[in-house]
Amino acid sequence: MKRIGLFLLTNIAVMVVLSITASLLGVNKYLTANGLNLGALLVFCALFGFGGSFISLAMSKWMAKRSTGAQVITQPRNSAEMWLLQTVERQARAAGIGMPEVAVYEAPEPNAFATGMNRDNALVAVSTGLLRSMQQDEVEAVLGHEVSHIANGDMVTLTLIQGVVNTFVMFMARVIGYAIDRALSGNRDSSAPGFGYMITVMVLEIVFGFLATIIVCWFSRQREFRADAGGAHLAGKRKMVAALQRLGGAQGHSTLPEQVTAFGIVGGAKKLFMTHPPIEERIAALQAAA
Repeated sequence: MKRIGLFLLTNIAVMVVLSITASLLGVNKYLTANGLNLGALLVFCALFGFGGSFISLAMSKWMAKRSTGAQVITQPRNSAEMWLLQTVERQARAAGIGMPEVAVYEAPEPNAFATGMNRDNALVAVSTGLLRSMQQDEVEAVLGHEVSHIANGDMVTLTLIQGVVNTFVMFMARVIGYAIDRALSGNRDSSAPGFGYMITVMVLEIVFGFLATIIVCWFSRQREFRADAGGAHLAGKRKMVAALQRLGGAQGHSTLPEQVTAFGIVGGAKKLFMTHPPIEERIAALQAAA
């Protein structure tokens, strides 16, 4: 597991496409027609920032299925698939959400993830490695964790946070890019931004986007604690702790695609770029909870 998943990867791709499109349409010339129009620039950045974020959210379930090869269970083929559907249905009802799609994807390591547009249009997927290596009580807790992500509205909240981050990344990149372009051109009177502006904005968007990822990762870590608590509520604290202990002992190289890392029950990366807190911290938080 490398970075923070489907949502961020898709979001970056959408942002790049939107920024290039805006440049080709001459939006930059409008924003700098009489000096830099900060009000119009902020509105422009908010529209594109939140637009990219919500497009990423809308695509998240489709991209998750495609990137993992997850097979949605429509007609259970065996008792294990029947149990998965019944357990998710019971937990979704208890959590007050619509029944998510339930899927299984092929991967050797134990993992699971949840994604989707909203609380009533979501997907819960588990790996074949999880089904093979975990006891049923532990799988139940993992499913409760993922259902809690949906019930907590984590996907929409992440979208809003990413939208705010996108807005300020685009805004600051263009303000600084405009200042550098004016300095390089000797503060010429021409209102059209020069080549230095375009290059500077592209570089700064990458740099600021990288730094902004730290904020998104911090939120991702907080939501894992909440989902653990939700899983303990739906399945029982003992089962949730046992599931985390099992996951802690099984951590290693992951085959979960980079695009969906942030949505898994265990994540990768280190320090500021961790999407999930260390397993031992999650267990300690559960055990300390009333």
